[in-house]
Amino acid sequence: MMRLIGTLTALLVCAATAMAADNLDWAYPATPRPEPLDNKVQKHVPGSTRKYTQAQIDDPFNPPDWFPNEHPPMPEVVAHGGQRPAGRACAQCHLPSGDGHPESASLAGLNANYIVRQMAAFKNGERKGVRAGVMIAMAKVLNEAEVKAAADYFASLKPMPGYNKVMEADKVPATYVGPGGMRFALTDGVFEPIGNRIIVLPQSAERASLRDPKSGFADFVAKGSIAKGATLAAGGDGKTVACTTCHGPDLKGLNEVPGIAGRSAIYIFRQLNDMKTGNRSGGAAELMKPVVTKLDQSDMIALAAYLGSRDP
Repeated sequence: MMRLIGTLTALLVCAATAMAADNLDWAYPATPRPEPLDNKVQKHVPGSTRKYTQAQIDDPFNPPDWFPNEHPPMPEVVAHGGQRPAGRACAQCHLPSGDGHPESASLAGLNANYIVRQMAAFKNGERKGVRAGVMIAMAKVLNEAEVKAAADYFASLKPMPGYNKVMEADKVPATYVGPGGMRFALTDGVFEPIGNRIIVLPQSAERASLRDPKSGFADFVAKGSIAKGATLAAGGDGKTVACTTCHGPDLKGLNEVPGIAGRSAIYIFRQLNDMKTGNRSGGAAELMKPVVTKLDQSDMIALAAYLGSRDP
């Protein structure tokens, strides 16, 4: 009987370990239920003359534009959205700068036709999954002119160097998922092993909460990830396909093939994983199947870390 109990205990431990390894909550954070927002205290960010309350900052149809003179005029759909309630302002998540937040994506400088095709993929079911719900709903209500206007706007921007930084570490602060699906460090000073994860923290928690487009993020990965990712990006001795084959010699894109250098590491991981699991399919995504077929979670983390560490 004792042997049976020991065997069962060992099996349970193994199962729990396997579940922990497969847990991707760190990559696909669920946004918590929002708390009432303050609509009285005026807040500001360094270098801007504008002031907003937190309620205004988190308004999905009128997000803040802290630096209106540092980007082209925003189309209506970017600044205020389209058909409500699903047609939120693009700038709420992707920011007027197009650099985005960890829960969304960097759109700055992507090919306009590529962006249009991705909106079509959200609409027709070729892009789905935990983080896709908002985009699916938006894609179904925005018209062609609105999609094109948004795509042309973000394509005209340039990603900000240093906005996303990849940092290697053995341990990271213990974290929680806060408003907007962003991850923040707990204030108790507790650290935990990074493990087989990418943990993204804002360079300034306060400025990230204010959606300051000049305050970026750090993507923490295990030590050795960037070097391993560089090998995989070159083909990994036949394990995958060299990224430069399609994304260009500098990984900044070719025509409608998107640039992947300097983009958020956690976003790149999500896309690789979604292509591997089938949450991204159809069209050009099918060309990525040979790339991801033999990659495991640690491979995809390493590849994302290397790509994220490059200059955008």
